[in-house]
Amino acid sequence: MDPTFVIFAVLAIGLLFFMSSRTRKQQRTQADFRSTLTEGVEVMTASGMFGTIVEIDEESDVITLEAEPGGSRTRWLRAAISKRVDPPVELEPETDPEDVPVVGTAVVDAPVVDETGRPVDEQRLDVPDDLSGLEPQPGTADRDDDDPDQDRKNS
Repeated sequence: MDPTFVIFAVLAIGLLFFMSSRTRKQQRTQADFRSTLTEGVEVMTASGMFGTIVEIDEESDVITLEAEPGGSRTRWLRAAISKRVDPPVELEPETDPEDVPVVGTAVVDAPVVDETGRPVDEQRLDVPDDLSGLEPQPGTADRDDDDPDQDRKNS
């Protein structure tokens, strides 16, 4: 038997095992998630509907969702629930700089401004959109002032 055939066969079997074990792990994770669903939890279905679980029928494996408080109720198979929707985290309100107590004083350099009064970033380099605004370098001829006939004569 050819050794390359054996190597390919072993690789194929390993690949199939790896893919199936990964799929089983995902299925186990989804099953664990669905078994822990309780009333009052906000969820999203596989089709994208958001709702709050209001009733769970363990016998028929049906979950009743309410789209909004006091709104319509719909019935879904437990397998159609895809994920839990966590409420957004409330951030602490930002403190107003005037409310922060002053401990000491600091000397701050005045910002550098250009002729229009806008702050200038000292590390920023202004590059014109085209070269027409640049001054010619000393020792080089300005191409606009060159005589085209002169160029032909030199060639």
